[in-house]
Amino acid sequence: MNPLLFVGVLFVLFLLAGIRVIFEYKRALKFRFGKYVKTLQPGFRWIIPIIETIQVVDIRVITFNIVSQEVMTEDNVPCSIDGVVFFKIDNPEKAVLEVEEYKFAITQLSQAALRDVCGKVELDTILSKREEMGKNIKAIVEQETGEWGIVIIDVKIKDIQLPENMRRMMANQAEAERSRRARIILALAEEQAAGKLLEAGKLIDQSPSAIKLRLYQTLSNIAAEKNSTIIFPFPEEVLWKDPKKK
Repeated sequence: MNPLLFVGVLFVLFLLAGIRVIFEYKRALKFRFGKYVKTLQPGFRWIIPIIETIQVVDIRVITFNIVSQEVMTEDNVPCSIDGVVFFKIDNPEKAVLEVEEYKFAITQLSQAALRDVCGKVELDTILSKREEMGKNIKAIVEQETGEWGIVIIDVKIKDIQLPENMRRMMANQAEAERSRRARIILALAEEQAAGKLLEAGKLIDQSPSAIKLRLYQTLSNIAAEKNSTIIFPFPEEVLWKDPKKK
């Protein structure tokens, strides 16, 4: 085999071995003999094979679930709480060089922060102020991840699992509250209806002709029914007396 051809083939293979393509949503940290050199931007890049290596970092928003954590609230209610964390790499160099496994580190921080925040408040606060709890967890995690070049975008509490007896108690409490509101609404309606009836009675007392109209309306309603009805006529003077007549 021609030595020049052999060398040419090796040279071409050497060039091809160093070709790297970096996507727009990624960054690549280049190391030479294990020492960080620079961060490669998206596009077609070439590194020296064997001598240089790269480590690719995804800079898109990353999500991961906080596995369910057993928490004892301030009012001594045991519950299981899980959540989700949204974060992104803001500084790839720090994310790789400052912490060994940034995803694992954020996971552990988030779990500890969730237990710490939810353990300092009562159950009612956790149930009614999930957004606030998420912000408190985010603030704790951000204190550490800021030095790693990682930005915590948001933390959400997803699910809260309560013991069976606690769920029954809360259901009974909710039912009692609905019953109380229904009784209040009914009482207010009866009060308003009684007031309207009182006003109508006063109006009828002041106008004798209104009594006649009411009588005729009642007779009309009775006649409209399909049931057999017996009507006993009687003089209207029995019902009312004209105040002008003496």
